[in-house]
Amino acid sequence: MHIDNNLLSYLEDLSCLTLSDKEKSRLADDLQKIVNGIAPLSDLHTDGVAECSHVFCNSNVFRDDTVHPSFDRELILKNAPVRNKEFFIAPKTME
Repeated sequence: MHIDNNLLSYLEDLSCLTLSDKEKSRLADDLQKIVNGIAPLSDLHTDGVAECSHVFCNSNVFRDDTVHPSFDRELILKNAPVRNKEFFIAPKTME
C-alpha cells in the first residue's frame, strides 16, 4: 500500500484536521513506515484459525447471580436517628 496525497486528504477530512505541507510529508512517511511494519503479517498462514475478539477463550468470567441472605433490616435500622419503615432519612443537602 502506498500513502499518496489522495489518502492523506481523505484522512485529513475524516479527522477534521488541516495539515501543512510539511506535516503531510511527515505524516506520509510515518504512515508508510507503519504500513511497511504491518505488511509481514499478511504472510502469516491463518487458514483454519477461528476469528476471535479476544486472545483468551473465556466466555464468561462472572459468577452466577444468586440470592443470599442479608442482614436483618430491623437490626440495621434500629440505631438510625431518623427513619421510616424501611429506610434511613437523611437531611437535605441541596434544595
